[in-house]
Amino acid sequence: MEKQEAMKKSPRGAYAGILAAAALWGMIGLWNRSLMAGGFSPTDIVVVRNFGGMALLLAVFAVRDRSVFRVRRAHLKYFFGTGVVSVVLFTCCYFTCQKLCSLSVASILLYTAPSFVVLLSAVLWREPVTKKKLLALVLTLVGCALVCGVFAGDLTVTLPGLLLGLGAGFFYALYSVFGRYALAHYSSMTVTVWTFIFAGPAALALLRPAEMAAALAAPRMWLLCLGLVVFSTVAPYILYTWGLSQVEAGKAAIIASFEPVVASLVGALAFGEHLGLTALAGILCVLAGVYILR
Repeated sequence: MEKQEAMKKSPRGAYAGILAAAALWGMIGLWNRSLMAGGFSPTDIVVVRNFGGMALLLAVFAVRDRSVFRVRRAHLKYFFGTGVVSVVLFTCCYFTCQKLCSLSVASILLYTAPSFVVLLSAVLWREPVTKKKLLALVLTLVGCALVCGVFAGDLTVTLPGLLLGLGAGFFYALYSVFGRYALAHYSSMTVTVWTFIFAGPAALALLRPAEMAAALAAPRMWLLCLGLVVFSTVAPYILYTWGLSQVEAGKAAIIASFEPVVASLVGALAFGEHLGLTALAGILCVLAGVYILR
């Protein structure tokens, strides 16, 4: 049965959900670094996240609430959009961009996503582009650039890498767009489950069976994969999609820019990475942008 997500809860709770999602995404380095040190490639991690996320959600909701599996065939295009067009394609573009450009360039190009969301939301749903929203957008974009070290020099940029990076930002933004359409008919849980029903099988195109089997030979790798799937994949997508059901898509995307702030803090606290004054200034910019949208 179709149902529209109830919007009776306080927007403050929705903002908190989006911030929590961004924080969990920002902690992905805790899992990724250990997995790559154990033999996983970036594409292996994409497969684990998406196929593992699908397997977990199917197992949970097959027992808890099978109603999430009932959707109209005409609406499957929305979940193809969130799962394949957004989740899988943005990751492919992002990882390829990282090979062609500096990591900092790839990161900041990915965080052009809120700009795309604000623009598309204004065109598709007439969401107002207010001065407050524009100021928050500029602050978070500048903040992400500072955190990612874009102004530190030693940057490598190629035209194909630039286009792929912008493509990553655009496809990343489309989750909020397709998700908004799907949320007009279904609960946030249904949208999340069907996103991974599409993303999981699509990610298998990147699978390298021999490489994956060798990496999974150590029992510790299974635990790391589980942590990645639960805490930095399924949980944040559930939280973000729930928040998106109650907050303008443009605002949600800007608030999610909190992710690189958490990633930089994780790098400093967990891996001893240097957190200079430029990065701290970037963190303050992002926090100011999020605060403006309170």
